Amino acid sequence: MSTVAAPEIPNMPLGTASSEEPLERAKPAGTVDGKIAIITGASRGIGRAIALRLAQNGAKILLVARNEGALASVAEEITSVGGTPKAWAADLREAAAPAAAVSAAIEAFGALDIVVNNAGATKRGDFLELTDADWLDGFALKFFGAVRLVRAAWPHLVRRRGSVLNIIGIGGRTPGAEFTIGGSVNGAGLSFTKALADIGIRDGVQVNAINPGWVRTDRLRALLQSTADQLGGDMQAAAEQVVRRSNIVRLGEPEDVANLATFILSAEGRLLQGSLIDLDGGQTKTL
Repeated sequence: MSTVAAPEIPNMPLGTASSEEPLERAKPAGTVDGKIAIITGASRGIGRAIALRLAQNGAKILLVARNEGALASVAEEITSVGGTPKAWAADLREAAAPAAAVSAAIEAFGALDIVVNNAGATKRGDFLELTDADWLDGFALKFFGAVRLVRAAWPHLVRRRGSVLNIIGIGGRTPGAEFTIGGSVNGAGLSFTKALADIGIRDGVQVNAINPGWVRTDRLRALLQSTADQLGGDMQAAAEQVVRRSNIVRLGEPEDVANLATFILSAEGRLLQGSLIDLDGGQTKTL
């Protein structure tokens, strides 16, 4: 009996309607060469690491954060590795700031391909002691700042078949008593990502999220220092204690998030759509 070979299915770009349309030529793994990105919370930690990695892989970056001096420092780092940055200091809690950031990117670089929503920290504490102002501030930057930025950027992303990447956090999947605001904000961010990804299928825009776990940022360093103070000042012992208590393989580094972000935003990551990826060393146990 003769065997009939299965027909090859073309690996079509996101949103392509017809197999008769030309396929995009594959780029080297991880490259974002020629892409233009807005990265929020870019002055330190995860945002800084993502900005540096994307710049090293060929992207032009609009760096957005509130601290003008810290942004200037990151811009210098990017320039030193041959990248093309522009620092833009703004408070994205202000309703007009996200649209202004998009305008700044278009004015500086002429187009927009990538939005990385990374800005925002929320207050921890006893639920009964958290005020309305605490809750409003928690949603103002991390949630509404992202919503407004994506809304302003969307027409440009549609034009360039661009990408949105939301850096959220595992607290959206596994909330805790001391993280009622953060868990709620992160949960809303995860739902927003899924809903936006459906619109992205229609419009040809990639939308995904990364949920970091324990990553060595300023917030984690403060926790480690507090733990170390109880252990005679031993920071290594404090880190090992967090790893044991969380039952994870190790603490994360901002560069771990940057590596994954760069893959997602490259040509090789384009099949990812509406994915909520836990990058937490195994901390999240729920399905």
